Amino acid sequence: MKDNSISIKTNKKEELIDITSKIKKLIKKENLKNGLINIFVKHTTAGITINENADPDVKDDILKALGIFDRKNYKHAEGNSPAHVKSSLLGSSVTVPVKKGKMQLGTWQGIMFAEFDGPRNREVVTEIISYPK
Repeated sequence: MKDNSISIKTNKKEELIDITSKIKKLIKKENLKNGLINIFVKHTTAGITINENADPDVKDDILKALGIFDRKNYKHAEGNSPAHVKSSLLGSSVTVPVKKGKMQLGTWQGIMFAEFDGPRNREVVTEIISYPK
């Protein structure tokens, strides 16, 4: 197993950032031919998801849909409870199979880092599990 981390600097309070190319570079750098790559977000106010990356409107629609959790009467004193809820709904990790050096994503799929309490410097940890052919 091989682990690596990726730094992400977010620029907005909420945004989805396509990190697919960063993951592809990592797979190439680590010479992963066949196996799995797990991508894990180390934060409770950010998440990760796989969704369409061809049409930027999809990112906006996802954030808009998650906006229903932006109510004001949460108990958490820091005022960022909506970010915690959204992070929990999206999840903190995704695992993608890799065959012949390529992630087995669908035609329109990309790996999206979801910021819900930015802007911040964030860290995503990856773990690679390599299989023989």
